[in-house]
Amino acid sequence: MQLKASPEQEDFAHKYTEEGQGKIGSKLIDGYFKTVEDLVAASQKPEKKKLNAIEIGCGEGYSTVRLREMLPKTAQLSASEYVGKLVPKAQELNPDVKVIEESVYELTHKDKTFDMVFFLEVLEHLDYPDKALKEISRVLKDDGVLILGVPREPVWRGLNMMRGKYLKEFGNTTGHLNHWSGSSLVKYIEKHFGPVAVRKNPLPWTLVLASKQGSSTQEDS
Repeated sequence: MQLKASPEQEDFAHKYTEEGQGKIGSKLIDGYFKTVEDLVAASQKPEKKKLNAIEIGCGEGYSTVRLREMLPKTAQLSASEYVGKLVPKAQELNPDVKVIEESVYELTHKDKTFDMVFFLEVLEHLDYPDKALKEISRVLKDDGVLILGVPREPVWRGLNMMRGKYLKEFGNTTGHLNHWSGSSLVKYIEKHFGPVAVRKNPLPWTLVLASKQGSSTQEDS
């Protein structure tokens, strides 16, 4: 399978270690994860006695730390990453979370394993996002949910250009192969995965809560 994506050459940590350390950057990151937490609550999955969740595409594990903090202590959280050299880094940051190397196109888990899958800022990097969503659907239980986030176009590009980044690419971040507005993301998820129950738009992202089974779409800016 010939891929355009080159995650081995990308820096996924900079939004936490560089941009995320500044006053504006940290505020945006905090807003992002506050929204993730809101979607976790909206899913009602934390009420389960034995919640089994996974973050796919965890990078260096900075996001995993945030997810572990917002989930109940009784929840079982694991994580996976495609780039092998990042797995030890993620594991070091998350000693209580099992981190493995795997491709989202070929997940190593059995059918209907998880109650909740986190897929945060990964879909835009993929050559075959539809195949990834199909594989995520396979490992989710029938009543399981997906919490997914992507950059919101064209806001993302505009903000990049305002800060003088990626000007030759018209603000497109290196490695971003796919681009969605809030409404087009909902349409894509509902076509390739299942109904979107909630959509939220923390600047400059779109986050959705989606399920394999029916629920109505709601928009929340």
